[in-house]
Amino acid sequence: MSTIQPAATVPSAGTASRTGTTKQSGSASGTTTVGSGATGAAEPAATRGRTSIADTVVVKIAGMAAREIPGVHDMGGGLSRTLGAVRDRVPGGRPNVGRGVKVEVGERQTAIDLDLVVEYGVAITDVAHDVRENVIAAVERTTGLEVVEVNVTVNDVHLPEDDDEVASSETRVA
Repeated sequence: MSTIQPAATVPSAGTASRTGTTKQSGSASGTTTVGSGATGAAEPAATRGRTSIADTVVVKIAGMAAREIPGVHDMGGGLSRTLGAVRDRVPGGRPNVGRGVKVEVGERQTAIDLDLVVEYGVAITDVAHDVRENVIAAVERTTGLEVVEVNVTVNDVHLPEDDDEVASSETRVA
């Protein structure tokens, strides 16, 4: 009688994260093995093989979840927002949902850092609380990873007159 053991994975050098877990190397850089399954015909079909989640998947899920919250105007620091605005104006360009999101993904846990621009007049602590709840729920539900922390940094406040300046500068004829 033979014993079936799960396939072993070797941690990549320098991939320890603040979540206290070790990132497992995948076929592409920035992937994390979420479940290492056993092999063999005696195992249930659902546990045969490994599931790997790329870091960019967590970035996109967190970015989309943060943008769903009322009061979040934009995401990212000043330079990334400027570059994003240029990219959005290029024909065929599409918005970067991961702008303003940084993640550290371990074997079973993840930590997320968000840079936000909030609307003027909203309670920043309430927006940050709602963003945390929504991001944690979305990432945990979708990936199965435990979110150990979501750090929110508010970089700017969007003022109503900012929209007026952009509209008037775009309608000028040279």
